[in-house]
Amino acid sequence: MAKAMQATHALALPAMLKGALFKSVHALGASGSIRHYYVAQLNRSVLCHISVNEINLGSTLFLNSKKITAACGRSSVSTTSYRRGMLATCRMSALTETVKEGTTESLKPLDPEIKGDAIRKRFLEFYAARGHKVLPSSSLVPDDPTVLLTIAGMLQFKPIFLGQVPRSYPCATTTQKVVRTNDIENVGRTARHHTFFEMLGNFSFGDYFKRQAIAWAWELATQEFKLPLERVWVSVFEDDDEAFAIWRDEVGVPVERIKRMGAEDNFWSSGATGPCGPCSEMYFDFHPERGTDDADLNDDSRFIEFYNLVFMQYNRTDDGQLEPLKNKNIDTGLGLERMAQILQQVPNNYETDLIYPIIARAAALANVDYQSADDRVKTYLKVIGDHTRAVVYLISDGVYPSNIGRGYIVRRLIRRVVRMGRLLGIRGDGQGNQEGAFLPTVAEVAVAMSKDVDPNVEQQKIKIYNELKREELRFVQTLEKGEKLLEELLAEALEKRGTDTPCLSGKDVFRLYDTFGFPVEITEEVASERGVTVDLAGFESEMEIQRKQSQAAHNVIKLAVGGAAQEMLAQVPETEFLGYDDLTSSSSILAILANGEALGEASEGEEVELLLDRTPFYAESGGQVGDHGYLRVFGGDSEAVVKVKDVVKEAGRFRHIGVVQDGIVKVGLGVEAEVDPVLRTRAQIHHTATHLLQAALKNVLGSDVSQAGSLVSFDRLRFDFNLPRAMTDAEINKVEMLVNEWIGMGVPVTSEEMAIAAAKEKGAIAMFGEKYGEQVRVISVPGISMELCGGTHVRNIAEIRGLKIMSEQGIASGVRRIEAVAGNAFIEYINARDAVVKQLSASLKVKADDLAGRVVGLQEEVRASRNEAAALRVELAVAKAEALLSTATSIGDSSTRVLVASLDKIDAESLKAAAEHLLAKLGDPAAVVVGSSPGDGKVSLVATFSPSVVKQGIQAGKFVGTIAKICGGGGGGRPNFAQAGGRQPEKLDEALEKAREDLKAQLTKSS
Repeated sequence: MAKAMQATHALALPAMLKGALFKSVHALGASGSIRHYYVAQLNRSVLCHISVNEINLGSTLFLNSKKITAACGRSSVSTTSYRRGMLATCRMSALTETVKEGTTESLKPLDPEIKGDAIRKRFLEFYAARGHKVLPSSSLVPDDPTVLLTIAGMLQFKPIFLGQVPRSYPCATTTQKVVRTNDIENVGRTARHHTFFEMLGNFSFGDYFKRQAIAWAWELATQEFKLPLERVWVSVFEDDDEAFAIWRDEVGVPVERIKRMGAEDNFWSSGATGPCGPCSEMYFDFHPERGTDDADLNDDSRFIEFYNLVFMQYNRTDDGQLEPLKNKNIDTGLGLERMAQILQQVPNNYETDLIYPIIARAAALANVDYQSADDRVKTYLKVIGDHTRAVVYLISDGVYPSNIGRGYIVRRLIRRVVRMGRLLGIRGDGQGNQEGAFLPTVAEVAVAMSKDVDPNVEQQKIKIYNELKREELRFVQTLEKGEKLLEELLAEALEKRGTDTPCLSGKDVFRLYDTFGFPVEITEEVASERGVTVDLAGFESEMEIQRKQSQAAHNVIKLAVGGAAQEMLAQVPETEFLGYDDLTSSSSILAILANGEALGEASEGEEVELLLDRTPFYAESGGQVGDHGYLRVFGGDSEAVVKVKDVVKEAGRFRHIGVVQDGIVKVGLGVEAEVDPVLRTRAQIHHTATHLLQAALKNVLGSDVSQAGSLVSFDRLRFDFNLPRAMTDAEINKVEMLVNEWIGMGVPVTSEEMAIAAAKEKGAIAMFGEKYGEQVRVISVPGISMELCGGTHVRNIAEIRGLKIMSEQGIASGVRRIEAVAGNAFIEYINARDAVVKQLSASLKVKADDLAGRVVGLQEEVRASRNEAAALRVELAVAKAEALLSTATSIGDSSTRVLVASLDKIDAESLKAAAEHLLAKLGDPAAVVVGSSPGDGKVSLVATFSPSVVKQGIQAGKFVGTIAKICGGGGGGRPNFAQAGGRQPEKLDEALEKAREDLKAQLTKSS
C-alpha cells in the first residue's frame, strides 16, 4: 500500500514581501494577461513554487535570500521558517501559457508538471504504460443519434459496451472534449460548472475489472499526481460490498473516509434496460481540519469529486432484474479542470491555466483587473472564458450558429459571451474599432491553447474567427436597440413596483423578442440582475397570438381586435374551460365582437366572435386546432344559432369564431354550447397519437429527438423534430410498427396537475426552450410516454385504432417533418389507397401483389421505347443533314467550309448529332451552325467549329450565345462546340442569317 505523503501547505506572504514582488512583476514590463495572472497569484497571499534565488516570470529576476529576509521584516512568520517553507514549497503555481499582443508567450514555471497540458499527458502516459491504447478525442458531434452533442468520454465506446460492435483493443485511454448545457445558468457562478471541459478516461472492454481499476486510480492520484493520502476520500454504491472491501483492505483507505451512497449518486445505467453497474468516486478534501464526523461529500465548499469509476457489471432486464454480464467493463472519467484546480491550488477551475488566459484576455479588453473585481464582474469574465472554449471547439467540429439543434446551442453561447462583454464595457473589438468584434480576439487565446487538445482547431482558426465575427456583429445590431429599450422598461417597472415585486410584462418581453430579436432567456437574466421578474405566461400568450396570425387564412377570416374592443376585453373575466370532461355546457354571452368592434347584438349572416363565461370548446393551442360546433342561444325573442368554426384564446379568454345562422344574438343571453363530438374525437386521437409518435421516434432514433413544431387537426397530424438527416425506410417502418404495437396494448391515458418540479422528477418531457408555469398538466401513457400538455386526449390508446405515416421530409436545416393519420382518418386513408390499388389491378390485369413488378416492367418498356425513338430521331436528323452538305460555301484564303442551315422540327439532342455529322463530313477547316424549332415555341441552336477555325480565334460558345439573343434566348459551351436556346421561333431565320454574315466577316478578317 502506498505510504502517506506529507501535505504541502501554502504560506502566507508578509505584506512587505508581497509589495516587493508586486513591484518586481511590474518591473518586468509584463502587461495584459501576463500581469493579470501574476498579480492574481500574489493577491491570493499564497507563496507556492517560488525559488529562493529566482522567480521565472518570462524574464529572470534574482532575489537573494538577504533581500527576502529583509522583506519579511517584523512579520509574524520567522525568517528561518520562511526560508524553510520556501525551500519546501519551491515554486509558484503559475500560468504557463498566455497571449500577449496576439502571440503566444510561454512562461515557464519551475514546476511544469502541474500545467493542464502536463496533467493530460501524464494521465495518458500512465495508462499507456499499463497496456491501454491511447485514442484521440472524438468529435463534439457524435455518431450516436441518441444525443445532440458529445456529453461523456465513454460515448465513442458505447457500441462496444452495448455489444453492438466487437472490441478492437482490450482497453483504451482518452482525453475527450465534452459539451454540456443542462446547467448553463451555473457557469461562472460556481467553482466547477462548465459548458466545455475535458474528460480524461480509462476504459476496459472485458479485460480488467474492479480490483485493478481501483488500484490504478489510487496509484494515479497519490503517486503520479502526489495527492496527500489523508485528503483523498472515496464513495461506493451502498450495496457494493466488494468495492468497499477493496478500498478498505487492499488500498488501505480508512473506513471513516469511505462513504456508501445511493443509486442517484453511485449507480450508472444506459437506460431503462441494458448495461449498468455501481460507481465509485474519488474526492479531494480542501479542509481536512474539519475532521471526519458527519462529513458530507456533497459539500462543495469542502470536497471536489475528481475521478469517477463505473463498474459495468450488470444487465437490467425488461422486468427490472439485474443479471451479471458475461464480460464486465470499466468506464472512468477524471475531470482535467478539476485536477488542475487541485494541483495548481487555485480557488476554482476558472483560475487554472486551462481557462484563465482567456479570462485575462477578456479582462484586458475590458480594462478591468480580475482580482480586484467584484463577484459580478468575475462572473461575466468566467462566462466569457468558459463559453469561448465551447464555441471554438464546436465551430471547429462543424457546428454553426442557427436557430435549431446544435446550432442553437452555439448561437446561444455566443450571444451570452457578447452580452457579458458589453456588460463589462467592451464595445466593438475592444481595441478602438467600434465596428469590430471582440470575440475573435478572445478566441485567439483558446485557439493558441488547443494544440494538445485538438490540432484541428488551429487549422480551422480562420473559419472560427470569421464565424464568430459574423455572429457577433449580427447580434450586436439588434442587441443595442434591445438593450436600450430593456433598460427603459426595467426602470419603468422599478418605479411602479410599490409593495409588489417589479415585473416585466409579457407584452414587453414579446416586443423585445419579436421586434429586436432579443432572446427571452437574456431578458430573464438581465431582469433578474435588476431584481425584476418576467411574465413568461404573458409572453407565451403573445407568442400564441403571433402563431395564429402567421397561419394561412384559408377560408377563415381572422377578425382583428383592437381599440374599444380591446379595452372591453380587458373587463371580461377569463373563460372557465370545461372541455376536458364535458362536450356541452350552459353558458352566458359576455361579449360580442365583429370586425374589431364590440357589439351589443348580431344578426343572421354576420361573422362574430363570442366570449362566454364558461365553455366546453377547446381553443387552438399546443398545435391542436380549435373545436367546431354550435352555440344555441336562448332567452331572447326567438332562438338563434351560431355555427362555431374556430376557437382561439387570448389571455385566458376564449373567442368562439363563427357565423350567426339564424336569429339575433345579444350580450347577456344564455347559450347551450355543443362541441362537435365527431371532430373532437378525431382531434384528440391525433393528439394522443402525436405523443406516441414522439415516444417511438425517441425509441428508434435516440432520446435527443425533440419536438420542433406540430399540428393536430381533424384529418391528420404533423410532427416536426430535430434530425440532421432523412429517416430510412426501415426506421419509418419501425416507428410506425412500434406505435401500432402500443395501440394494440390498450393502455389507459391519464392526466394529472402537478408542480413542474415534480413533473420533471417523474421524467415528463418538457420541450427545450419552452417556458412553463409552476403548475403543469401531465399526460401519461404509463410505460410509453409522459409529456407536459394542455391538449385533449383519448382515455385509452386503443381508441386510436391505428396510425399510418404518410410522409417524412426535411423542412429546414436539421429539421424533419412527419405527416400521419390515425383513427377514422387512418381508415379513410387506407381505404382510398386500397381503391387506387384495385383500380390499377383492374387496368393492368394483375393481382395487387404483382402491381409493383408490373409497373417496373412498364417503366422499362417505356424507357426502351424512348431510347429507340431518340435513336430514330437522330437517324432522321442526320439523314436530313446529309442533304444540306451541298449548300456549304467556302470563305477566306483557307477555303473554310461554312454551313449555316435550318432543320425543321428537330429536337436539341438530334440537332447536336446532325451538326457533329456535318462537321465530320466537311472536314477541317469547317464551321457549322444549325437551328431548329421543335415546337412549343422553342428554338434550338448548335454551333460546332473545327480546330483550325478555333485557332483563328472564333469560339463556338461566344458565337452561338450572341446569335441566340436574337431569338430571345442564350447559351454557350466550349470553343469547338456550343448549344443555345430561345423562345421566339419566328426569328430563327434572322438569327441564322446573322450567323452566316458574322462567320463570313470573321473568317475573311482572320485569313
